[in-house]
Amino acid sequence: MLRTEVTLSFDRRKIIVQRILHIVNRQICLFIVLISRYQANLPYNQWFGIRYLFSLLRGFALTQHDIHDFVISCQKDIEQEYARIRKRATEDPGTAGDQGEENWASLLQSWLPSYFHIVTKGRIITESGYASPQVDVLVLHPSYPRILLNKKLYLSGGVAAAFECKLTLTAKHVKTAVKTAAEIRRNLPKRKGTPYKELTSTIIYGLLAHSHSWKGERSRPIKNIEKALAEAEQQYVQHPIECVDLLTVADLATWIMMKDTYTSPKLPYYNEEFVRLYGPNGYASSGFLCCSRGDPGTEARAWHENQSDYFSPLGVLLSRLFSKLAWSLPDMRPIEEYFRKVNLMGRGGGTGRIWGLEIYSEEIRDRVYNGCLSNGIPFDEWSVAF
Repeated sequence: MLRTEVTLSFDRRKIIVQRILHIVNRQICLFIVLISRYQANLPYNQWFGIRYLFSLLRGFALTQHDIHDFVISCQKDIEQEYARIRKRATEDPGTAGDQGEENWASLLQSWLPSYFHIVTKGRIITESGYASPQVDVLVLHPSYPRILLNKKLYLSGGVAAAFECKLTLTAKHVKTAVKTAAEIRRNLPKRKGTPYKELTSTIIYGLLAHSHSWKGERSRPIKNIEKALAEAEQQYVQHPIECVDLLTVADLATWIMMKDTYTSPKLPYYNEEFVRLYGPNGYASSGFLCCSRGDPGTEARAWHENQSDYFSPLGVLLSRLFSKLAWSLPDMRPIEEYFRKVNLMGRGGGTGRIWGLEIYSEEIRDRVYNGCLSNGIPFDEWSVAF
């Protein structure tokens, strides 16, 4: 599909930067934006591109902190484990996969609060009786019944997060994870009443990999992963709530899903340019933000080239996981804020997809359309973004 670039005047760029500051929540406050589109007159559910550079400012630490050393140590452990496991992976791929899963389970046990139950290999069963495909690592809520911890059929109401784990990531793994995430979300009870409830699932779903399969000199692993994500989303995802939340390749990058609640046409900056690009009725958006190490061979973009030396994809994973879990577990919020202030997220950019107002229930649609949303209020279910 052809893509056309939109040339923006200085004033237009300034307006869009102001809007992006509203979109990406309280922790991100500096962006350079380039908006591009695949075709003119795209319908709302087609892809558009957003490229942006950000730093965590507002007095946040932009120099190396001791916490970065701890994360980098875990990063090296994962890389060493990958090298060790691969030596005998061809002899017994099943055991190699199990070892990889245990690496990720151990990481989560080491970083998440001790009250979580971390288990491996199980299916998620919903209230309707739907049982998911096997998931490699699951994080269970503190209230999960101990008598059921080893039953391998985990009640969806007690699952906080679920992860598929791979030693060496392929495009097929990405597409399978996107499909499974969408299927699980479609079978969970529907929540209504606020944008947060209608855009975010009760179960965080992600894909974790030690490394990837694109190791040739001219390979473009980031582009290949993003292509696989985009294709799978178009094929399987029917609503923003169905999106994968996290994708981490330990030696490459972490992708996190960001969601903009709604850009209302009633906002003062929704001018003719916005109408031409997105139509007269406004739009919501969802998109993957890629935070990469920017190593040689990873087709580093501007934000990757300027990545801090102490950046780690695992830091992004942990920071985002704390942010999402802290919605239901307030005692995690002080550490979640700490991670943001010491800049575990690094810098990144990504692509997005636009949606129409029909993604919301009728009971909140009018308020969303009128732009009655909050900005900068921590953990507000009517926030401009999640």
